[in-house]
Amino acid sequence: MKKNKVISFICLIFVLIFLFSVFASGIKLLTNKDLFANAEDYFTSAKAMCVMESNSKRVLYCKNDDDKLAMASTTKIMTAITAIENCDDLDKKFEISPKAIGVSGTSLYLKKGEVFSVRDLLYGLMLISGNDASVAIGEYVGGDIKNFVEMMNETAKKIGAINSHFDNTHGLDSKTHYTTAYDLALITSYAMNNPVFKEIVSTQNIKITNSENKTRYLKNKNKLLFTLDGCCGVKTGFTDDAGRCLVTSCERDGMNIVCVVLNCQPMFEESQQLIEKAFNEYHLIDLTSGYAFKNTIDVKEGRTTKIKIGTYEQYLYPLKDSEISKVSYKYYINDIIEAPVDENTEVGEVKIFIDNNLHFSEKIYTMESVRRNSIFDKLKKLIENW
Repeated sequence: MKKNKVISFICLIFVLIFLFSVFASGIKLLTNKDLFANAEDYFTSAKAMCVMESNSKRVLYCKNDDDKLAMASTTKIMTAITAIENCDDLDKKFEISPKAIGVSGTSLYLKKGEVFSVRDLLYGLMLISGNDASVAIGEYVGGDIKNFVEMMNETAKKIGAINSHFDNTHGLDSKTHYTTAYDLALITSYAMNNPVFKEIVSTQNIKITNSENKTRYLKNKNKLLFTLDGCCGVKTGFTDDAGRCLVTSCERDGMNIVCVVLNCQPMFEESQQLIEKAFNEYHLIDLTSGYAFKNTIDVKEGRTTKIKIGTYEQYLYPLKDSEISKVSYKYYINDIIEAPVDENTEVGEVKIFIDNNLHFSEKIYTMESVRRNSIFDKLKKLIENW
């Protein structure tokens, strides 16, 4: 009898352990799902990811965005903007360097003796990812590839992409050729401000013709250009080390989103999900529209007793609806100013805080001029008062 009770007790213990394990795992799954629904770094299978609003440079979502990784042909974003900024005439034609013939990887299939302009080759570089086009551009603009790559690295420093280093113009794997998702978003935000770059990367189809009137028809490899509302670029990439990489730029209602995914198999699908999430959750707000200071201050010894004051700048910043209540303002304004006063005289400053962090400040100026009272003005005022 005692033996049966012992067996029953042991069985009960095992049942309780099993049920507790299932219950605990169930709670864990529920918790993870809840975190997934609300996490700021939104689920992605990418090894690294960064979603940035390009005007404010605010990072909306990120994952391992400071990890130094291979970038494949997204390298060509830097190749293109460096060439555009350092070439005096993009339409001047030149003969392709022999070093550009037969470059491994994706190719425009340039031939010996062909003549193209830098602009034509930039389309071949950014639409179909021609490695040979990148070498031809680098040779022509930089004098040689080594010098041009140095120019690329200098441009990266200028932009603030301090965790990136370029060894080549095309992105083929190299141990010291790397970037971060954050740096690449920063580089792309900078490049998209250049109208020539933006026009090229937003082109879906184009044809280029060499000096012998032989035409190449180019179709952009970025599928999102054809399917995603507001998409205006930028670049795909793949190597064994980098995996599938994609940088996307998308514009809607004045807000510019740059999405970077590195080593991401479903790069088009996940990039679109991240971009749609950003536009759904964030809105571009003019924070200067919330100013609430008086628009005049007193004038001492002036022909008028008050003078209009105001600001000139506009500060747009992406915010969630839940963040708007966290915006606050502080004003530092002179109570009175002595005449004479010129227009655009500084009389104060306004500061904008979000969640007690300073985000923006600007000076407050007079919006008009006021002359000082003359003896006759004072006499007239005295008589009027009398």
